[in-house]
Amino acid sequence: AQAALAASQSEVNGTVRLSMFQTAALALLPGTLRRLRSLHPQLRVEMTQREPEIALRETWARDFDLVVAEQYPDHAVEHFPDMEHAPLILDPLRLAVPLGDDPAFERIRTLHDAASVPWVMEPAPAASRHWALQLCRQADFEPDVRYESADLQSHLQLIEAGLAVAVLPGILGGYRAPNVRWIDLPRGPHRQIFTALRRSTVHHPAAQAVRRALEAEAAASGM
Repeated sequence: AQAALAASQSEVNGTVRLSMFQTAALALLPGTLRRLRSLHPQLRVEMTQREPEIALRETWARDFDLVVAEQYPDHAVEHFPDMEHAPLILDPLRLAVPLGDDPAFERIRTLHDAASVPWVMEPAPAASRHWALQLCRQADFEPDVRYESADLQSHLQLIEAGLAVAVLPGILGGYRAPNVRWIDLPRGPHRQIFTALRRSTVHHPAAQAVRRALEAEAAASGM
């Protein structure tokens, strides 16, 4: 009923409660908000940073109207009834290695070459952590995970300081170009970044406007 009422109005307005995870917010949120300010000046967007697994559940429970979430290869997200997903970005996953002439890092050319150097990963039970561990184990080694942080910008700082390696997503480059050396991983894996909302919200003009702005920003950024 609320969506039908909103659709009858000539101008898109109201409030959309949006949840995003850190790297998506850094890369996409500023441009998305600028687009919405230009196209729909009466629309208010409230953004809260949440981990995707939590945000999906909270969107289903009506705490948010729209969520930007992620899914790693062979790690399907939890299914919630009456939720609709739409792809946003197919984000490449690669090994990030420090630049410079440190022999321990300079010799790394493949994933297996990183078996003896320090790693930084997200804390368990993050899907990214489980996936990266499996990737290393499939390459016949157990990574030396010395550093843990849910903040991928801290991962990047440790790598740029020449202290660790990590598997990082390409979307980090949408914020600023990382000063690292990228190494492709076996089978060229990607994580899927997508938007999700309740089916009752799909046709709400305000939610549609925010979803379209996110899609436009992702396309314009070449992601």
